[in-house]
Amino acid sequence: MAKRLIVVAGNIGAGKTSLTERLGDSLGWEAAFESVADNPYLPDFYADMRSWSFHLQIFFLGHRAEQYLNLARSSQSAILDRSIYEDAFIFARALHHLGNLNERDYLAYRRVFDLLVSTLPAPNLLIYLKAPVSVLIERIRRRGRNIESSISTEYLSLLDSFYDDWMTSFDICPVLTIHTGELGREIPLDFVHNPQHLGIVVERIQDKLAGKEDVVFPP
Repeated sequence: MAKRLIVVAGNIGAGKTSLTERLGDSLGWEAAFESVADNPYLPDFYADMRSWSFHLQIFFLGHRAEQYLNLARSSQSAILDRSIYEDAFIFARALHHLGNLNERDYLAYRRVFDLLVSTLPAPNLLIYLKAPVSVLIERIRRRGRNIESSISTEYLSLLDSFYDDWMTSFDICPVLTIHTGELGREIPLDFVHNPQHLGIVVERIQDKLAGKEDVVFPP
């Protein structure tokens, strides 16, 4: 198969890291993850969000752009846990909406973001993981990360609304949406515990990359 570059997007707790790990193993691709442990701004940010939001977003932007370019230039196919686009359209927007990133800093950040992203090659596919907020809250509670202990239902709902806005206008590359939580009576794909479900996801990704699409009309 030709070189491919996939990015995985989705709200906190949607399953991005789990899917990235499993797809990397299944497809034999390089898997890349978000930089958290070595982020020098996180402690200051959580102590005083208004003072450090701009610095944090700039660090994430630089790290993600460098990571993306290195993988794009590599001959090996790769999959990235979280896209660079979410930095601006989801998280910087949320910080601005909540008053932690003032108008001047937000506009300065967006100027840098827009200029930088315009120079990046487009990914071959964006995988969007979506789950109800109630499911996200339960997953966050189960994994018990201290850094996520203050995440509220209201905040996840805000991010979810921003993801909906973003997806309606995203046209940089094809999008494959995967529902990872219960929706009514539908049974969600459980690619973490069910190898058969992971196989379905891999098959859909390969079809999407190959330009295949089935249209099935109801009886």
